[in-house]
Amino acid sequence: MYIRKIYKFQNAIEIEEHVAGRFGAPGMKRRAKEDPTREQVLRHNHSLKVTRCRRKLRAHFREDDYFVTLTYKRELRPAGMQQAKADLKAFLRRLREAYREKGAVLKWIANVEVGTKNAWHVHMVINRAPDADIAIRKAWKHGRINFQLLHEQGEFRDLAAYMTKTPLTDPKLKEASYHASHGLDIPEPKVVKHLGRFTPLSRLKPPDGWYIDQDSVVEGESLFTGTPYRKMTLLRLQRREDE
Repeated sequence: MYIRKIYKFQNAIEIEEHVAGRFGAPGMKRRAKEDPTREQVLRHNHSLKVTRCRRKLRAHFREDDYFVTLTYKRELRPAGMQQAKADLKAFLRRLREAYREKGAVLKWIANVEVGTKNAWHVHMVINRAPDADIAIRKAWKHGRINFQLLHEQGEFRDLAAYMTKTPLTDPKLKEASYHASHGLDIPEPKVVKHLGRFTPLSRLKPPDGWYIDQDSVVEGESLFTGTPYRKMTLLRLQRREDE
């Protein structure tokens, strides 16, 4: 028997499947259990963080929201991560007030980063609001701001990986700190139990109007139990935006 978890978003459906129990499905040989290495645990935990970020993006942000990079003038660079996080906190306090004046609620995801050459910056995803670009520029006091608009390719899959970079995943980074605003809840999954083995990928039929994002398919064995798992994402053929 295996268990399927289905997370539904406006333009994506994420599916996670794993064999129930510790001994695998009939006919499957369970891998001998080995204690994971420290690096394996770190990469596993990072993968969970990427997944949470991706689901927050899919649940709460839309195409044409802002992808912003806050930069520092050389003479205003922070002495360390604690100061950089304090700068971000002050920026968010000013921006939150500007959004409130426009009758909007601020939503954001941020990764504070410093490179190996001591270049500090903050990557952020920020929801759109009236005159938000002006408010963002006024709220950041330490340097220039680069603006881009979110795009839909992969339904933010690559963006989630970019927003959760660490020195483990990017050797150009010396330190990074990921944060997200409160209230970015992730929908609870629908849980379904199935008998037997996973349906072969070639025989899976997505619902009408959807397709399997082949780049999202991951198959392997649990780091902790040795039992098989599979993950994939379905995407809409035609995107929908909030009415």
